[in-house]
Amino acid sequence: MYEITRKVNFIALMRRFKTQKFVNSLLLLIPFLFGGFIPNETMMPAFRMKKIVLDAGHGGRDPGNLGSRSREKDINLAVTLLVGKYLEENLPDVEVIYTRRDDSFPSLKERPVIANKNKADLFVSIHSNSAANKSAYGTETFIMGMKHFESNFDIIKRENSVMMLEDCYEEKYEGFDPSSPESYIMFNLMSQAFFENSLSLADQVEKQFKDRVGRKSRGVKQGPFYVLWTPSMPSVLIELGFLSNSNEE
Repeated sequence: MYEITRKVNFIALMRRFKTQKFVNSLLLLIPFLFGGFIPNETMMPAFRMKKIVLDAGHGGRDPGNLGSRSREKDINLAVTLLVGKYLEENLPDVEVIYTRRDDSFPSLKERPVIANKNKADLFVSIHSNSAANKSAYGTETFIMGMKHFESNFDIIKRENSVMMLEDCYEEKYEGFDPSSPESYIMFNLMSQAFFENSLSLADQVEKQFKDRVGRKSRGVKQGPFYVLWTPSMPSVLIELGFLSNSNEE
């Protein structure tokens, strides 16, 4: 009886050993079997920024917001060209692409299409703000989203209403009405693929405004801006300041 028990235990032990050996072998094989699906620093190629699209908001027959002595379209273009100059000087390996370099009027649809066609890594739309409250001032950076939609509706409506200056805009934008809250239901179907990276970039932009140049930062906000809806890359819309505030203008 003792001998039989000893043999049974020995067989069970060998089975556990073989099972453990199989499991260990499988664990060793996992990187080779699934290496193409497991992201890590040794397997994934290092990401390198190659192309940035800079979008100077408004332009041409669309002046944008008006200050007491300036037009938004002019400020947006001047700042955009200066940002592009800084990028070209400090990041010579990065290609800077502009949606406009003069007083032209690319449509809201054309702007992100330029980024998508060029397979850009980043889309940055540059604007200048305005408000009925003349004391309002500071920077804001928007990402695509619906959070606090109602409180940001005035600026969202103002930026999206640019499409109404385009020929046959009703047909081109498939009946979208920038002044109707109901039209924005479509933006709930937006892709979340680039949300986190867009949010991270927006945080950095506002941090630079606040910490590096001493501007008042009004923070990162979300809004269903048409120009941020279709880019296939991280995208932000930056409001440089308020032209309605004479000091900030």
